[in-house]
Amino acid sequence: MRILEPLAKLCAILAGVLLTGITLLTCGNLILRNTTGDSMAGAFELTGMASGAAIALFMPLCQVREGNIIVDFFTARLSDAANAKLDQLGALILSLVFFLLAWRTTLGGLNVFDSHSETQIMGFPEWVVYAAMVPPFALTGLIGLHQTIFGFHRASETPA
Repeated sequence: MRILEPLAKLCAILAGVLLTGITLLTCGNLILRNTTGDSMAGAFELTGMASGAAIALFMPLCQVREGNIIVDFFTARLSDAANAKLDQLGALILSLVFFLLAWRTTLGGLNVFDSHSETQIMGFPEWVVYAAMVPPFALTGLIGLHQTIFGFHRASETPA
């Protein structure tokens, strides 16, 4: 986790930068529309693409901090060891899903790149969004795999 956690934090910082940019773009667009009557064509396209990339970029830190939903209604009465094993199984499944997402997003991005697909209004190349999503998906898969193999470090536990 010494390498994975800083990478997850970097991804979250990049997501924050994207969301800040979206906010500034939206504010500027609203000011422009309300003062001059003009607006930036395609601002909603940029907002949608940046939001998708930001969501993907937040995923690694969410997994590092165990921020994903855990439904423990049926396991609340199990021992801590049994719950730990179930958590590791959940991390394995999550890891496999995110590796699948990274793989399929890569293939989708390559397809979009080959077809020169662009957004309708601004003509922004769509492959850029796919390329921004693949590394955080792969990183989330690696974090889940690490948690599967080595377990979770709980806040109540003392580091070894």
